[in-house]
Amino acid sequence: MKRERFLRYLYISLTVAGAIVLSISFFFLLFRFQEVQKGIHTLLGILMPFIYGAVIAYLLTPVCNACERWVGPFFQKHMKSESRAQKLSGALGIFLSLGMALLVFYLLLAMVLPQVFYSVKGIVVVLPSNVEKWTLWLEQFVSDNQAMVNYLEWASDELLNNLDEFIRNSLLPNMQMIVSGVSSGVISVVVVLKNLLIGIIAAVYMMGSRKQFAAQMKKLIYSMFKREHANLVIDEIHFMDKVFGGFIVGKLLDSLIIGCICFICMSLMKMPYAMLVSVIVGVTNIIPFFGPYFGAIPSALLILMVDPRQCIYFLIFILILQQFDGNILGPRILGNSTGLSGFWVLFSILLFGGLMGFIGMVIGVPTFAVIYNLVKRISEYSLQRKDLSCETGDYAGLRRVTGDAPKQYIYEEAKPKEPKKEKEADREA
Repeated sequence: MKRERFLRYLYISLTVAGAIVLSISFFFLLFRFQEVQKGIHTLLGILMPFIYGAVIAYLLTPVCNACERWVGPFFQKHMKSESRAQKLSGALGIFLSLGMALLVFYLLLAMVLPQVFYSVKGIVVVLPSNVEKWTLWLEQFVSDNQAMVNYLEWASDELLNNLDEFIRNSLLPNMQMIVSGVSSGVISVVVVLKNLLIGIIAAVYMMGSRKQFAAQMKKLIYSMFKREHANLVIDEIHFMDKVFGGFIVGKLLDSLIIGCICFICMSLMKMPYAMLVSVIVGVTNIIPFFGPYFGAIPSALLILMVDPRQCIYFLIFILILQQFDGNILGPRILGNSTGLSGFWVLFSILLFGGLMGFIGMVIGVPTFAVIYNLVKRISEYSLQRKDLSCETGDYAGLRRVTGDAPKQYIYEEAKPKEPKKEKEADREA
């Protein structure tokens, strides 16, 4: 009896202490958010090579497993030691998957970079003549209005004067700061390349130890939770893997196909900057919902500088292409991998995009899908313990639940209110 009372008081004390610690932590996070954010950025900067490695390993693991299943029977057939055959097949699977990824990356760069370079070079060469052409057209357009011509001349003179003043008073005195900014940008590129190189090495180790890591994680989960709760955690991890793997790989494939279709159609229609625009459209298409608009606006402005008529044709083409992607190609590749409605997709993109920028807009949908599924499973588990229905349709128009006996709850739908005219007629009668 004393032991039970002691344990009860101990649980109460631990609960109160935990609540106090959480309150203090929340207060510190709320009022010291910038310091916490700096600490998180510092930690992420240290762990960035391993984050790159984890992403690369996660994306290449399905390819590595397929290669391992393909070469595994050959080694098992020609080698006596089964463990040695598994090690060799695993090492060859890692080598083949990484080699295939590097080959695909090299081929994409070899095909895309020269075309993008020539497109940018063409923009730089053609830009002055286009500006002059637009200026002449504008002057011809307003030639009948002398006041407008005078205003344009005054505006151009003011622009040149402001530009000259900016160069003398702002640009030249701050040249050292600009050079340091360029230097920091170059250093940032070097740091990214260094992290990427270390990430590839870390990815090799992660893929080689993926089975051991999975076994250790399962062992840790079953040691921390009860059996039924551990099974739920394992199921949720499998769901996360299914959602993230299906969404990210499917979205990359979908964006690649959209970029190729855009390049082929623009080449057939002889539109300018076909490769550059196709790269922009393909990359921005990775972002759900807002991606097509992010890619179409700068691309349309580039084409507008060359030919306004082709700009209109391009906007019509992009509209048709995105309808094809949203209604035919996207559902075929992605299916219903997230299970979210359009509202929650928009909400997750805005939320995680505001928190994490471009990366948040890419991974926001699968991340919110995992959170949504976790909340759903917890609520259904709680409803089952209370002997309540887990079907959402049973709660449509629900007013209250009556009944105290288990599994004998009665759902009463709210009665619609009678119109005022009918009530007044009843009173008169």
